[in-house]
Amino acid sequence: MTLIAPNAPEAVHVGDGDLPFVDIGDGNKLRVLQVKEKEGLWIVENIFQAGFDVQTHRHTGPVWGYTTSGAWKYKEYDYVNRAGSFLYEPAGSVHTLECIEDDTRVWFHMYGVNLNLDDEGNVASVSDGAGTLAAYYALAEAQGHGRPPVVVD
Repeated sequence: MTLIAPNAPEAVHVGDGDLPFVDIGDGNKLRVLQVKEKEGLWIVENIFQAGFDVQTHRHTGPVWGYTTSGAWKYKEYDYVNRAGSFLYEPAGSVHTLECIEDDTRVWFHMYGVNLNLDDEGNVASVSDGAGTLAAYYALAEAQGHGRPPVVVD
């Protein structure tokens, strides 16, 4: 009995230089690796500089984060994410990301949306994979990278 189907899907490879980082302001960078809009999946990699904050937000789906350099934390918790740290955030978690070292590099695998909250806890805006992908494409083109070959399903 063979375990390989004749029409099995093939793996998709994206090399390190295939997807550029785009500047999102103050030297902070983003690259979008994959978006599966129908599943609510979005995978991004960021390079943050010390002092960068992400607005307080609630996740509607789970998030996995892996830090490869630098250090960052959530204002609501004492632990610090450093190179080699793995973080799981369950759906419904609320936090405010702050970067505490320059050139902090983090990979996030997310499902659902981020509900960005104001100071009273009201939804001020929503971030999702489709919107992040559109912003990434626009920034990449504006910064002279063309349209990157993001894995999109």
